[in-house]
Amino acid sequence: MRIVIIGAGEVGFHVAKALSQENFDITIIDIDPEKCQRASEHLDVIVVEGNGASPKNLHKAQVESADYVLALTRVDEVNLIASQQAHVLGAKKIIARLRNQQYTQRDSIVRPEKYGIDLVIHPEEEACQEILRLVCHPYATQVKDFEGGRLQMIGIRLNDHLNIIGKTVREICDGTLDFKYGIVTVLRGEDTIVPWGDFVFEIGDIAYFIVKTKRLESLLNLIGIVRKQSNRIMIYGGSKIGRSLAEKLQNNKSVRLVEESRERAEQIATELENTMVINADGRDIEFLKSENIQEIDSFIATSHDEQSNLMAGILANHFGVKQTIIHIQTTEYLTVLQQMGIGSVISKNMSTVNSILREIYSDETGSDLIAFEEMDVDVIELQPEADSKVTQKPLEELDFPKESIVGVINHHGHLSIARGSSQISEEDTVLVFAKKTAIPKLHKLFGLE
Repeated sequence: MRIVIIGAGEVGFHVAKALSQENFDITIIDIDPEKCQRASEHLDVIVVEGNGASPKNLHKAQVESADYVLALTRVDEVNLIASQQAHVLGAKKIIARLRNQQYTQRDSIVRPEKYGIDLVIHPEEEACQEILRLVCHPYATQVKDFEGGRLQMIGIRLNDHLNIIGKTVREICDGTLDFKYGIVTVLRGEDTIVPWGDFVFEIGDIAYFIVKTKRLESLLNLIGIVRKQSNRIMIYGGSKIGRSLAEKLQNNKSVRLVEESRERAEQIATELENTMVINADGRDIEFLKSENIQEIDSFIATSHDEQSNLMAGILANHFGVKQTIIHIQTTEYLTVLQQMGIGSVISKNMSTVNSILREIYSDETGSDLIAFEEMDVDVIELQPEADSKVTQKPLEELDFPKESIVGVINHHGHLSIARGSSQISEEDTVLVFAKKTAIPKLHKLFGLE
């Protein structure tokens, strides 16, 4: 499959990185020589240096034979023009990143479909939805929905108050009879571990559980977490993400939005009727104390400057805010910041990357995929071929790759959490959590070579 990516920034680079590891034929176009050099040095891709909206460069990238064109520059207008030309030249499907959400409103004069765009990704909206899920689950470091929201993967940092410290996976799972859940990945420092039965949980681990959404409360009770609502919200930064969050939360929560620019704060105050807008610096210690920061349930740092977000988040965490969520742009920081334990870290770039990957994998293989920058595990959806090895025996009797684990089995819409005794049929689809090194062996077991 041929994919042309226009724009080698954070989003374009990480999409190319994920897809090139799957042996797709990738070509990147970017006008910035440094970004082109980075892609050439670190990725197995063809690089075309130049304007991605130029017909000459699109021809050079052979866009006319592309299965997908991904218009991912930071400039909406470039993405629109590049998409239109790629469509005219014959690209089969076009995905575009557009920051201006007005383009997809019904009354917009500029309609993406007129430019041949099949799917629009709004980075700020993707990040906003991820943050909203975390606000609903303030005990979690990460929340992902699967199967239309019927399943959730919850990342939880383990402290000494939780019931599972010092226990093995087998001890925990065997002691639970009334409902099932999966423990699919554990982050321990810099190591990503796919935990099997004899794995022992330690303080400081971030454990990722998968469970049916309707049984989440049972899982939290088992772990020893008392579920509380986030009612008092402080948002630092009147960015697109910050304003969108305030708008979505203000009718059900007590929301304060802190903005340093007086002019911007006044404008936002006229737009958000039920949000208290404060003209102040969210990194000012005396200001935070005066606002009784320790009583805040969720502090969300979404200013345009990621260093300011980091400092504000660190201060909020220090003063005892129950939940801290920090938005950053540089995806390389994700792993380190997760290890520091200062709160949940969100990147609109990685949210966008995962939306694009899900679309491509769903179209081409019928499977889903989520890549995590902060851990070395992907989530893939697989359906076995008839008479493949994985359909012949229960999971516990198969030579299953140690760096992978089956999380969920979907049999004609009925979801079940996988166990060693589970038997997969050719009519099932399964969610597998796996390191990239295990994926070739998984494909062999599922007869997908």
